[in-house]
Amino acid sequence: MAAKNGAIKLVAGNSNPKLAEAIGAYLASPLTKAVVRRFADMEVFVEIQENVRGSDVFVVQSTSFPTNDHLMELLIIIDALRRSSASRITAVIPYFGYARQDRKPGPRTPISAKLVANLITTAGADRVMTLDLHAGQIQGFFDIPTDNLYASPLMVRDIKEKFDVGTVTVVSPDVGGVARARGLAKRINAPLAIVDKRRERAGESEVMNVIGDVQGRACILVDDIVDSGGTLVNAAEALLAQDATAVYAYITHGVLSGGAVARITASKLKELVITDSIQPTEAVRVAKNIRVLSIATLIGEAIGRTASEESVSSLFD
Repeated sequence: MAAKNGAIKLVAGNSNPKLAEAIGAYLASPLTKAVVRRFADMEVFVEIQENVRGSDVFVVQSTSFPTNDHLMELLIIIDALRRSSASRITAVIPYFGYARQDRKPGPRTPISAKLVANLITTAGADRVMTLDLHAGQIQGFFDIPTDNLYASPLMVRDIKEKFDVGTVTVVSPDVGGVARARGLAKRINAPLAIVDKRRERAGESEVMNVIGDVQGRACILVDDIVDSGGTLVNAAEALLAQDATAVYAYITHGVLSGGAVARITASKLKELVITDSIQPTEAVRVAKNIRVLSIATLIGEAIGRTASEESVSSLFD
């Protein structure tokens, strides 16, 4: 696939090379040869080993764990491409780290999502492409065009293949995720329920109440990020206590830090479905109740449309 202003070039950092390769395979465009390595003191060194002058370059890099290392790789790759006279540089960030720091939760705290947006712009990115931002307003933190893609079409297709949608209730695990859950419920024409919870401190939650009728229904929890897994486990227990037949979860970004995988595996959650926006660990790959959907086709199609100056939003109509 060719762009109007030159050839497409794909460059990958070290955060998710398998996803980058799958995107390249979809576009029939192999990854540009590049070295992204560390000096002895762990400084990041980047060398682009192909000519990118005048090219439309897409840098595929999630800012997942280790977040700061992968962020620095992204910034330095962008700088290397800018100094190599690339025509346009798009930062393709399937998982945008620091997105949960999108506001001041208290006095004398940062808005780190805005800081990261500034860093990416200053490094030389011309546009950004990401997936299921934790908060939609983060798009406004960038002073360059930003496309926020959605994994919901993939999830809807999978749900329709795996479930009798007439017996399904879509559930938001908290009040803040109602809009996301409502959107998916509308796509499959299913009722909506909400788990009302109180979060005492970061990484811990306490389920308080289930709003909506889930008795005799297969419940599908929908959210953008699963980190410690505590919210999902508590929500599953609360829904089963209200006589739900089974509880599943469809979550875009599987952060799954600490003992999250073990917590999910030992829980009453029937299945957790995540995407490969973050490269799955070995623990995730062998977990009996965790399944991974690939977003390579979705991102590849969005890259192709961006390169040829076609509509990206029509992917989600």
